[in-house]
Amino acid sequence: MDATELCYTPATELARLIRTKALSPVEAARAVLERLERVNPAVNAFCTVTADLALDAARAAEQAVMRGARLGALHGVPFSIKDLALTAGVRTMSGSHIFATRVPDTDPPFVRRLRAAGGVLLGKTTTPEFGWKAIGDSPLTGVTRNPWNPGMTTGGSSAGAGAAAAAGLGPLHQGSDGAGSIRIPSGFCGIYGLKPSFGRVPMWPPSNNDYASHVGPMTRTVADAALMLAVMAGPDEMDRTSLEAAPDDYVGKLQAGIKGWRVAWSPDLGGLRVDPDVAAVARQAARAFEDLGCVVEEVTPGFADSHDLIRCTWSCHEAGNYAQYLPQWRDRMDPGLVACIEDGLRYSVVDYVEARGRKLAYWDSVRPLFETHALLLTPTLSVAAFPVGRLNPEGWPQHRWDWIEWASFSYPFNFTGQPAATVPAGFTPAGLPVGLQIVGRRFADLAVLQASAAFEAACPWAGRRPAL
Repeated sequence: MDATELCYTPATELARLIRTKALSPVEAARAVLERLERVNPAVNAFCTVTADLALDAARAAEQAVMRGARLGALHGVPFSIKDLALTAGVRTMSGSHIFATRVPDTDPPFVRRLRAAGGVLLGKTTTPEFGWKAIGDSPLTGVTRNPWNPGMTTGGSSAGAGAAAAAGLGPLHQGSDGAGSIRIPSGFCGIYGLKPSFGRVPMWPPSNNDYASHVGPMTRTVADAALMLAVMAGPDEMDRTSLEAAPDDYVGKLQAGIKGWRVAWSPDLGGLRVDPDVAAVARQAARAFEDLGCVVEEVTPGFADSHDLIRCTWSCHEAGNYAQYLPQWRDRMDPGLVACIEDGLRYSVVDYVEARGRKLAYWDSVRPLFETHALLLTPTLSVAAFPVGRLNPEGWPQHRWDWIEWASFSYPFNFTGQPAATVPAGFTPAGLPVGLQIVGRRFADLAVLQASAAFEAACPWAGRRPAL
């Protein structure tokens, strides 16, 4: 197997090859690190590369294999962590000049678990400042570019993770999602991304985003996501919002099939604007579920209006978390983030509490659909990737910070905490990826993975790669 093929080999296969001594963890790490050195300048997926630490970990993994030690599920497999997540001994900048030199001394639970399972940390992937927007640029780490067309955005905020997975810079990448930040870059970059149920993967420090932020896998295959989630998931005392239930057997039950499931399909969630090229690809992808034995029904959900609601809560959270830095750092912060903070400061406490009440009640408008259907299918995004340097696509409403309108399929399911994934559904005539979103019932992470795996088997995507 040549080095490029090795870099695109799924984690499930790498783990098998390493376990059977057919592949050295050092060989796997070197192949990815060498590709990263060549490719990363073009896409800017990684802001910190821990090459020496990765090779040390790979050598230790190799020695463990040779002496017959007990091996974890990810033994010797490379992975990355988004630069919003703390990493003990590894710089964590959050895409901001404010924390450009921060080196934490503690891992959050999911990083600890990935390391304990034998994974080899490659480094940190890029994010916009504090993950505040769905575009892939930062005042500290620059612009992250889409491997399918470097003139186009990756989306955000898990920008580098999306680019890294698409570009073959390792098989496993961690993302986080407070309003779409796993699904948006996964959709734009043509990879698989899963936002698990809220609390399925414990977070630390807890996100001060009112129970909206989720941690999940971004990979090229569904099986890799199932494997990564199985390692990361499960309760932990560091996060009192983590779900008490142990994770399901995501790997063992992945291929159970979805025949007979009742599935809802909504092309626009009852009125959202969608680019015609995106709409056509998503509709065709949804039809595949009929061939998989599902009963697919087009629906017009009666979800409550959510755009004004998220404009209030999002800007208020940004203000509450980061307004403290404006006096010293304003000139070195993302101007859009500054504008978002300033808008958040204009709301009163009464405004925010009223909005939070509407957010809590939002579930009542969503719940009835999932009482009758196992899944909801939608386009992942209203548009395909658009040029870097823009906050909103040309022809869409422009705003000094509000990027939310073209991403309106994603954040409703942060309000509800449901599991939601994006699968690569096809390409626009311009050759840009389009995603199909698969939303499951509360806590039904396994069902979303099973539906994703069934679709992947019917409409495989992993063999198509960007021409970097």
